[in-house]
Amino acid sequence: AGKSQHNEDQACCEVVFVEQRSREGSGELDGGRKGFYFHYWALFDGHAGSGAAVMASERLHLHICEQTGSADPNQVSYAEDGGEVPNDAVPRFHLEKAVSHESLVIGAIENAFKHMDDQIEQERASQHLAGGCCALAAIYLMGKFYVANAGDSRAIIIRNGEIIPMSREFTPETERQRLQFLALLRPELLGKEFTHLEFPRRIQPKELGKKMLYRDQNMNGWAYKKIEEDDLKFPLIFGEGKKARMMATIGVTRGLGDHDLKVFSSNIHIKPFLSCFPEVRVYDLTQYEHCPDDVLVLGTDGLWDVTNDKEVAGVVMEVLTSYEPNDPCRYTMVAQELVVRSRGVLKERGWRLANDKLGSGDDISVFVIPLGGPGNYT
Repeated sequence: AGKSQHNEDQACCEVVFVEQRSREGSGELDGGRKGFYFHYWALFDGHAGSGAAVMASERLHLHICEQTGSADPNQVSYAEDGGEVPNDAVPRFHLEKAVSHESLVIGAIENAFKHMDDQIEQERASQHLAGGCCALAAIYLMGKFYVANAGDSRAIIIRNGEIIPMSREFTPETERQRLQFLALLRPELLGKEFTHLEFPRRIQPKELGKKMLYRDQNMNGWAYKKIEEDDLKFPLIFGEGKKARMMATIGVTRGLGDHDLKVFSSNIHIKPFLSCFPEVRVYDLTQYEHCPDDVLVLGTDGLWDVTNDKEVAGVVMEVLTSYEPNDPCRYTMVAQELVVRSRGVLKERGWRLANDKLGSGDDISVFVIPLGGPGNYT
């Protein structure tokens, strides 16, 4: 957007071949090698430097390849395949939980994120990897889209004008109970500076002994408690909306990297509260007839901070209808239009959107992926 010298967003788009390690499964490909392909798109929203985002954009799909090769989606648990048990199985031990292809792929993706985070930790000094990044990845494998999100980027499917959320944002507010529960189990992580309880506002020393609304890791609503000395500490989660922060430091609670991030002027590490594990949602393309205007949109928060799901769907429909259904550049033009509209136009009072509100001050990255249409879109 011409607003900053350095872009901390990174992206990757690949077709990845996974070589099978078993003797069974799919036919021979690539001159005798057995395996399968997956299509991969990912966005990495870096913060405090682009180092973690750059490494993740270059390596995460390789970790997914490694893990899916180990999982081997073509093998099925015998409990799923008719429920047969070995002849010599002791009756009380023969029960086995059915493990589906889908759950194997989800586990492989989750494991890949963990391995990616471990690699960033191990190589951060030698590779000079600064900061961390949110990660959003879409994997198309065997007729299904697997959308994995760790952070505050977002993915939606627009199908026949309907909006289908494919992710949720992970922030101090949405993950409040997980963070509070960890702080309760391991209070030493708070460094005697923070309280795991949440209050509607900061507690003043003069309010000791009085009753104040609060909530803990088990509560969705609010209740009253008598204020004690410990309650005067800074709350683990403070603020609301985009201004909500964990330990007064960071506004996202899942992502990769940030192994050296500490609370300002302290030796309290943030990383124990940051999870590298994504939430994976699955969309089965074989369950629906898709037309050329049905798309999956991936975007970093630079898009979603100023443009909501309905507005994005409106831009998608508007741009796609201005191009022929078999024009392959129509999806690129949608992505470009989404970025340009969210950036805004430079005016005397800063970058402004069409409604004169402030444009996004963040890096903006978008993928628009067609789900159906002519045979050349597969």
